[in-house]
Amino acid sequence: MRSVYAKILLWCFGVLVLSLAAFIAISVYVSFLTPGKNLFLNTTALQLEEAADAYEAGGPKQLSLYLRKLDRIFHAEHFLIDASGKDLVSGEDRSTMLIRTRRNPLFGHFDGGDHVFARRSADGRYRLLMKSPMPVDFSHLFPYYLLILAAIAVLCWLLAVNIATPLGSLARTVDRFGRGELSLRVNSRRRDEIGNLARSFDQMAERIQTLLTAERRLLQDISHELRSPLARLSFAAELTKTAEDRTAAAARLHKEIDRLTSLVGALLQVTRLEGDPSSRHLESVPLRPLLAELIDDCGVEAEARGCRLLLDADPSVTVQADRELLRRAAENVLRNAIRYAPDGTSIETKLELSGGGALITVRDYGPGVPQELLPRIFTPFFRADASRDNATGGVGLGLSIAHRAVSLHHGRLRAKNAEPGLLVSIELPILCS
Repeated sequence: MRSVYAKILLWCFGVLVLSLAAFIAISVYVSFLTPGKNLFLNTTALQLEEAADAYEAGGPKQLSLYLRKLDRIFHAEHFLIDASGKDLVSGEDRSTMLIRTRRNPLFGHFDGGDHVFARRSADGRYRLLMKSPMPVDFSHLFPYYLLILAAIAVLCWLLAVNIATPLGSLARTVDRFGRGELSLRVNSRRRDEIGNLARSFDQMAERIQTLLTAERRLLQDISHELRSPLARLSFAAELTKTAEDRTAAAARLHKEIDRLTSLVGALLQVTRLEGDPSSRHLESVPLRPLLAELIDDCGVEAEARGCRLLLDADPSVTVQADRELLRRAAENVLRNAIRYAPDGTSIETKLELSGGGALITVRDYGPGVPQELLPRIFTPFFRADASRDNATGGVGLGLSIAHRAVSLHHGRLRAKNAEPGLLVSIELPILCS
């Protein structure tokens, strides 16, 4: 049997039937288990004693009157016999009935629909035989037993449905997920082990979908973006064979290799950010030292363009975050500002508390971005000015990487034209979970 539903139902019903049978058997057994304390046995002992007294005092006649009295009161036939089985009233031989009761002295025996029970006197001279309808007639109880069985069967069915149905739903979801429907989720609201299993599957499915989506996007991005640099690299390689200035040709080849290396590195960084968010390591990160470190690292690049890096930071701002991810986000925003800042201008970085969170702003005094293109600047490989990006070596991934890193910290990355220049803001909650 492979159905959990059927197994649960049959096991519950089997336990119910066994329990009912055991209850009936134990009830009957216990009712005769304590001879000195049982009302029935005490009553029969009294009847035997009085019947013997009646016989010894008045003979068969007085004994007959007493036995008929017992018959009328207890709705049973009573016989007083001697040790050999002779009826002391009628003289009939009732040894057969006596022998049958000896086989089971505790319960007597059943003769057709009647119950025959014998009680022996203390001196062994007399036996009191009682022949009565079955003391416990279970036939009239069967409808009640059947009603109980039906009610318990319904409860067992509900239990089986409650367990088997969500398992079946989970199995169907897993099967469809395995066939490629990656967006399927169980979304169980149960709070038991089955609900925990469903939520574990949802978490696993979410991560698998994220990983597979990131992998597909990476393959698509690589196939799209590597065409041009590979073509230029191939052209530069051919040029080194025929160019008169071999040094210049080699320099160009090296430059194209650097661009290709930068592109692949950026693609892998984006994939890691998107594909494995659970690998983040949260810690308490003071933002002012982090930004000061970035300003120092980017100083050489800014000086090469004649730009000044300015920092105005509140030293008390600290967040719970992955330090490396947060550093990458801020670094990409700052380097993007340096790339587009005009020579001799300043780039202003500011840190402050705002609305219960941390606010980092980076402003340059460059040309800005056309208003209609602002919503797209965080899209991978987007370039507001393709020719200028090629000249500076950008591949359109810096702000996309920053956007995904900030999103993983439940923050927001926004941009607006400052006229002149572009102002990019990073909003982070103090506690990034």
